[in-house]
Formats: sequence, structure tokens, C-alpha cells
Amino acid sequence: MAKQSNNLMDKLVALCRRRGFIFQSSEIYGGINGFWDYGPLGVELKRNVKEAWWADNVRMRDDIVGLDCSIIMHPKVWEASGHLGGFSDPMVDCKETNKRYRADQMFLISVGEGEDTLHFSYVESDEDSLKAAFKRAGKHARRCSATNPSDDPATHLPFGDMAGGTGLASVVGPDTTTPGTLTEPREFNLMFQSYAGAIQDESSKVYLRPETAQGIFANFGNVIDSSRMRPPFGIAQIGKSFRNEVNPRNYTFRSREFEQMEIEFFCREEDSDKWYTYWRDRRYKWYIDHGLTSERLHLREHDAKELAHYATGCADIEYAFPFGISALEGIANRGNYDLTQHTNASGKDLSFFDDQTRERYLPHVIEPSGGVDRATLAFLCEAYTEDEAPDDKGNMQTRTLLKLHPRLAPYKVAIFPLMKKDGHPEAADKIFKECKRAGLAAFYDEKGAIGRRYRRQDEIGTPFCITVDAQTVTDQTVTIRDRDTLAQDRISADKVTAYINDRMRVE
Repeated sequence: MAKQSNNLMDKLVALCRRRGFIFQSSEIYGGINGFWDYGPLGVELKRNVKEAWWADNVRMRDDIVGLDCSIIMHPKVWEASGHLGGFSDPMVDCKETNKRYRADQMFLISVGEGEDTLHFSYVESDEDSLKAAFKRAGKHARRCSATNPSDDPATHLPFGDMAGGTGLASVVGPDTTTPGTLTEPREFNLMFQSYAGAIQDESSKVYLRPETAQGIFANFGNVIDSSRMRPPFGIAQIGKSFRNEVNPRNYTFRSREFEQMEIEFFCREEDSDKWYTYWRDRRYKWYIDHGLTSERLHLREHDAKELAHYATGCADIEYAFPFGISALEGIANRGNYDLTQHTNASGKDLSFFDDQTRERYLPHVIEPSGGVDRATLAFLCEAYTEDEAPDDKGNMQTRTLLKLHPRLAPYKVAIFPLMKKDGHPEAADKIFKECKRAGLAAFYDEKGAIGRRYRRQDEIGTPFCITVDAQTVTDQTVTIRDRDTLAQDRISADKVTAYINDRMRVE
């Protein structure tokens, strides 16, 4: 299963590079780990994901407004939110290889018995690596996190004391066979640090935001005063965030620069459970409506021990990627923790005064927070398909296609003149321009056999292809082909845009 998953991921990554969806950042200089560039088709797909989210959660509602906050904010924002003090991971260094690992993602995989010591090996918590390591370790395999041991009493020791009292001297790291090369865990802050202004000292130190939510909380009073919104209402934002991940991995899923789609929905405390359930179910359905309909998508409610100290509920919308099950979006009932923190730290009263009930209170917050890049990758993984279809001669051939929802597809329609003469190009160009004027991303192609043109569009996810032929010149009808079913309909040329728009709708 793991081999099949890796093969799928390899094929998808190759397609994304070949067809201009995603490139490694700074590739001509060898690339830079944790950063990715979206090519001509990728930027359209990603923009469509964001625009669909914004349309459904902001423009189509009267209880949510938008915001676009700066990436760099006052450092006290991050003190109040707890990011400066607590946004860190326990890190372990290897003195032999100079590599760094997250202590909570290193797992005991083998035990070697000696006279006085036990010998340990560790591996990062990538599922494929773990399975391979367990297979090598055989009957001696154990699994426990360095910072969160398992129920096995033999492993109930702090990381530095795990080897029977001899400490790290008997611990063997992931990429060495030498014991005693690992350091004690140390906290590593994940925020990118910079300086604002000409002088680089403590007074000018700033940080790239690790999340978009805090800009919304800091502007809560401004939005209330300027927009006359009143709870229950939400503030939405799409924007870049930055986290100095020690080990970026799994293609674009975990990177150092990424985009988030977030809503902070403010309500009364007594209504917070109701709104939490509403947003949890609504956000889950949104992914289903846009194509993640397979058994790989599911909703997981957190148990009590997983919740942050201020949260009363949290659920993850998870997707089974080829590299493992991971969260696309989290929906949390955050209480009024954030507004309380910023009220206390800033000295500004962020409470809401209800002029109808004459009551003043700090609203509670429901937060649906999703990753744009993660969602885009999930849609690509779900859409990647291989099947068989007839070529120009009627012979069945394997074809690769992306079954993207029409609303998300980079191009909605491709227009093909069957021949480069007899009025075909002129008629095709007219339809192409009409699609453009209607706001539909369209592609014009008159090169090569018609079957090859179909295959090119199938591979990049174009849901509809229109062929202009001799009959078009006579009666102004065209053939429109469906990417997924291969069905072909004959419709009037002036109905093309309406036909496509109708199939882009999400109920």
C-alpha cells in the first residue's frame, strides 16, 4: 500500500512540474527547502480555491466581513497571543551528523541488550520510515515518543534518561550508528524573526506572522466600530503565514511559507456550542461539495486531552494523502481567550456593548482555520486519475486526467477548431472570446490531432472541450465533450457560456 501511495505521489509531483502547476522555489539555484512556487496553472487552481472559499463564506453571507492584515505586526501581539513564549518545538541535535530533529517526532524502534545499558535507535515519525524501521528491528521493536512515552513501562523515562540511567550515552540517533551523539531537547521557536528600520536591535525586532488569526482579534474593535456588525458575526481573512519548520516535508503540505483561510466567528457564550456544530458541519460539507467525496475524507473530533487549555471543542477535517492522514482544516471553540489576552495586554477594552440588552461582554469565538496549500494539494490528489479512453483511431489507451470540480479547474473550457480552414478558426475564436468576456478561463488550441488535444486538456483538468466543425459553420452548433464521462452533446454556440456556468454551480 505504501509503495502504491509513493508511486501516486511521484506521478502527481511529476505532472505538476511538467504541466506548470507547482515548481520548487529557486530551482535554478538548487531550490530552497520548504518553499514552493505556483506556475501558470497552479496559480489559477489555487486562486480558484480561495475565490470559492471567499464567495461561499463572505460574499454570499450577510453576517461575515473581510479583512486583510499586515504580515508584520507589533511584537506585543505575539506576546499577548502566547506565540513568543509557547510557539516552539522540542529539538534534538546530532553532534556527528549536524542534523536536527523534533524530539516529539522521534520514536524508539529497536532495543539492544547489553550488560549495563539498553541501546535505542530513533526515526522521525514519517509513516513509511517507521514501517521500514520496524521491519528492520523485528521482534525487538518498540514505539514511544521521546517526549510522550507509550504505555510500555520500560519506556516511561524522560528522553535524557531513557537508557536505564546512563542517559544519552546509549542513545543512537536516526542517521548514525554511534551512541551518545544526541543532545538534550531544547525549545526552538518557530517564528521567523526580522527587524523593522535601519537599526537592528531589540527595539526594532519584529516577526513574520505564524498565523492570520491574531490580526483579526487585534482589529475586532475597529471592525465593530466601522461596520456596525454585531454578534453573531464573523471576520474572514485569507493570507500568507510563516513558520520556520525544522523539517518541511510531504511536498507542499508542510512548508515554511503558506496561505491560510480563516474565520473568527464571534457569538455569545451560551450560543457557542451551537455555532461550533454549525461551522464544523458546514466546513466539512464544503470539501465534499468541491470534490473530496471519497472515503479518504473524514471528520475527527478531538478528545479532551488534545484540546488547548482555553478550548471547549475542536475537530479536524482530515484527508488521507498518499503520505498519510493529515488535517486540512481545524474548527475550534476558542472561548473568549484571545480577546481577553489582547484586552489585558493592550489596555484597550475589546468587549461588545449590546445596546438592545444594555449588556457588555467579551464574545466567544468559533474558528474555522484551513490551509490553502493543503486544500489545493488534497484536490489534486483526489483528482488524479488514470483510466482508458479511445484514441483518434478508436483504440483504447491509458489516459491521465485530473477530475477537478469545474469551479476549481484552471481552465473551464478549451475550444478546438477541427481544421485550420473553411471558417473553423474564425468560429472557434468567436466562442473563445465570448467565454473570456463571460469571465470563464478558456484555452484555444488548433495544433495536432483532436484526440491529442483532448488528452492535453484532460491532464490539466479542463472539464469541457468544444469542437468547432463544418456543421458549426452551417447551423452554429458545436460539440461539447465532458472530461470525466467522455459524453458529447451538440449545443448551440450561443449557449456555451450558460451550459458551463450551470455545471460550475455548487448547491
